[in-house]
Amino acid sequence: MEKGPCPLLLVHPTRGLLDEKFSVLVQNLPPVLDVTLQALIHSDDGDFWEAFGHYVSDSSGVVNAVDEASLGGTYDGVDPMGLIWSMRPVPGSRNGLRLRKHEVLSPYIVHISAYKGHLSRGFKEQTALASVVVERWYMAPGVRRVQIAEGGLIATLFLPPGPGPFPGLLDLWGGGGGLVEYRSALLASHGYVSLALEYLNPSTADGSTTHVGREYFEAAFTLLKQHPQVCGDRLAILGLSFGASVALGMAVYSPVIQPRCLVCVSGSHVQPVKNSLDDVFAAINENVKNTRIDEKNQVIWRDLLLPIPKDPAKKVDVGQLQCPVLMVVGEDDQNWPASESAEDMREMMKKAGNSELLSVLSYPKAGHLIEPPYSPHVCASNFITGGKKLMVLWGGETVPHCRAQEDAWKKTLAFLEEHLYSNSVR
Repeated sequence: MEKGPCPLLLVHPTRGLLDEKFSVLVQNLPPVLDVTLQALIHSDDGDFWEAFGHYVSDSSGVVNAVDEASLGGTYDGVDPMGLIWSMRPVPGSRNGLRLRKHEVLSPYIVHISAYKGHLSRGFKEQTALASVVVERWYMAPGVRRVQIAEGGLIATLFLPPGPGPFPGLLDLWGGGGGLVEYRSALLASHGYVSLALEYLNPSTADGSTTHVGREYFEAAFTLLKQHPQVCGDRLAILGLSFGASVALGMAVYSPVIQPRCLVCVSGSHVQPVKNSLDDVFAAINENVKNTRIDEKNQVIWRDLLLPIPKDPAKKVDVGQLQCPVLMVVGEDDQNWPASESAEDMREMMKKAGNSELLSVLSYPKAGHLIEPPYSPHVCASNFITGGKKLMVLWGGETVPHCRAQEDAWKKTLAFLEEHLYSNSVR
């Protein structure tokens, strides 16, 4: 008897940006066959992450993940991107992992395979019906990466394709420190000159052993403003966690840093950043007694800034803000009191008469680490502070958190376009 055609797995596009959706289609299967779609990544840290969904082929022997629901696995429902956002370390992996891209000049290589049956483990021991390799990039073709080694700064500049000039954006990550580049690379892929700035590492380029001060951020902002491919009057700051605190403080208290808009993700206005970061950390450390440890020995830090102080000297005077601010809040943030902070900022700005500048995106059951879309949700992960490794609780539930990331990114890009590209604003 003549054999039929081999199963065919099609993913479109096979090369795309990390925030771009793809479609998954399997053809030439027997009708009504149980099928598992699996995605596998080997991370820059050397760990394997996987996601998988359970499907049943239709009467024509086709599985179309764009239209058909996963019946189980690491995700369910109609969403082919579940093969990315529901990823988790493979069984037997190290504890406390977080999937992050360290080398943005290379993509994530995603191996997507179709298997017979509804599998949940043991994929290595099985022979795939069909497989395809997909590339997921933070850098679009033509984006340039430039290391910055001037003025004592530790930074990387990402330039969109073309001569420009383009709007500019200062990209600040949180308390984990280090030079984190992937969000800046993705922002450059959307038309923004983006400067990823390291600012928490005591070993700065000039050999300093203390935390940086306001002059460091002013130097970074000035470098961005004066770049020949940047529109100097169309600059923004995007900060996550402690980076959001820096963004708010610099926008209010620095005579040099005058952004057109701010995006603050999972941040707070408590403990204002005015001068040296040493002052801020000293104030936060006074509340270290408020640290909580849950039953899994995970560290909860959100109470370090609670209750929200009534003393205005202990908060950024957001009533002085002169530019629009987008606050992105996860309502289950266990690391920083983002919800309480956003509400207090709203009240302060109402009293000051500038509340029209504040927009808040608040997401139920989302945690602290609100990242670009389809980033796997990590409820808790390893965190090194003072030379000690801890397991820190970030919060959130996988599905609502990942939906929040997708929605927040779309609205963040719209907010930046409105205030940095539109000619209708100042």
